Order: sequence, then C-alpha cells, then structure tokens
Amino acid sequence: MNLKGIAMDFKDLIHKRHSVRNYSPKKVSRDLIEKIVEAGRLAPSACNKQPWRFMVIDEPELLEKVGTAYKRAWFHKAPAVIIAYGNREEAWVRDYDGKNHCDVDVAIAVDHMTLMAAELGLGTCWVCHFVPEALLEVVPVASNWEPIAMISLGYSDKDKTSEKKRKATEEIVRYNSWE
Repeated sequence: MNLKGIAMDFKDLIHKRHSVRNYSPKKVSRDLIEKIVEAGRLAPSACNKQPWRFMVIDEPELLEKVGTAYKRAWFHKAPAVIIAYGNREEAWVRDYDGKNHCDVDVAIAVDHMTLMAAELGLGTCWVCHFVPEALLEVVPVASNWEPIAMISLGYSDKDKTSEKKRKATEEIVRYNSWE
C-alpha cells in the first residue's frame, strides 16, 4: 500500500480531527479503508513488537450485530467500524515492573488510523466503552487477541463541528520540575 500523495499539513490535520457521531449513510470505499489500516500498520510500537490486528466491519448485518457491544444510537449509523485487537503475549513488557505495553501500542496505531481518516476527509470516533464479551460473541477471534478499541468510520453528516475543548498548554506542561 502506497501512501504517497497524501500530504495535509500536520498542524492543520491535528486541528481538523475530531470525534464524529453523526454519519451519512455513504459507504466508505475499501481503497480508503486500506489506506487507513496501512497508517495503523506503520505505527511505532515498543521494541517493534506490533502486537495488533485490525478487523474491518462494513457489512450492514454484521455492523448491526457489532452494535450490540456498544448500544449508542449514533454508533449504529456508522457505515464501517474498525476493531483494534491487542495480544498481550506479543507485546513488549518493561522488565523492572512488568508493565505490558499492549494497550499503549494499540492506542498509537488507532491514533494513526484516526488521523489518516481525517486526512482522507472521513470522520471517526474512538470507542473504548464497549462490552468485549458481547463483541467476541459476534466476531469471535483467537483467545489471545483482546478487543482494545473500536473506531467508527464514515463521512460526517454535519458540515460544521464545535470547537474542540482542550486545556491550556500551561496547565499540562512542566519544565524540569513538577512544581
């Protein structure tokens, strides 16, 4: 998959990306989905372990079933969902305290995919508040793969979004000391 020719200014891109909860019914092409998943594939991971897999759901009947794991009405209107799975056995583990970096690695890949979707003119919403067992009943996977996040994906049904609310830089940055 070649991602050449995709070149929005990064600062513009991070300002443009926002969570979309209103989707038009227009299907997302597999070509665009492949570009989005490629961005996730190229994400960095601790020790390059890449402990992730992605499942694209774009068939209406299966989307409806996947929605049983997250029962928000807006989610059911997304024409596609990408499920991001992590494998804790494949992930890097920090030796001095045993911290497994699976969730961190998968989160980096998901972020890459949401940014690529925004670059391509698509909306996403990163969903973690779902019932994993309900999702696994609908789309079973090998037992060592855990669903970490779902990304709703589609064309936004609204032209204008509200301003993103973010804390001021001064609230979140410290230099050389916590004080």
